[in-house]
Amino acid sequence: MTGQAAGTIWPSAYPPAADPVLSWALTGVAELPAVRADVRRELTGPALDSVTPDLIDRLVLALDEMASNALRHGGGDVEASISRTGDAYLIEVTDQAPQTPPSPAVGRDPSFGGLGLYLIAELAALHGWYATEGHKHVWALLPR
Repeated sequence: MTGQAAGTIWPSAYPPAADPVLSWALTGVAELPAVRADVRRELTGPALDSVTPDLIDRLVLALDEMASNALRHGGGDVEASISRTGDAYLIEVTDQAPQTPPSPAVGRDPSFGGLGLYLIAELAALHGWYATEGHKHVWALLPR
C-alpha cells in the first residue's frame, strides 16, 4: 500500500502507456457483475501465473469502484478497460463529465459510502485523471 490516500486530492495526470487486455462499453451498474466475472475468467490461468488471486481481487475491486462511480456520477455511456505495463495493470474508466473531476468524500460519515476513491488510491501505485473533449478519464495503476 502506498499510503497516498489520506488527504490526497485525486491528481490531474496522464497514465503510462500500456497494452490493452480487456475493455467494456457500459450503460448501467447492472452490467458490473459480468465485468467482474470477465476479469476473473480472463486473468486466471496457467499462462498468467504472475496474476495472483490477490491481484485479481484488487483489480476487480478497483475496476468495480471506478466504473460504478462513472455510471452513477459521470453521465452517459462509460468505457472501462484493463491494460498491462511491464510491472502493473492499468485500469482506466471514461465517462462524459469532463467538467467534474473525481472528488473523494470529505467529512462524510463512512456509513453513507463515498470512500471508493480513497480505496483505489490506497490500492494503486499511481492514480489520476485527465479530460479530453467531452470525456473524463480516471485511471489507477496496480502493481503486479
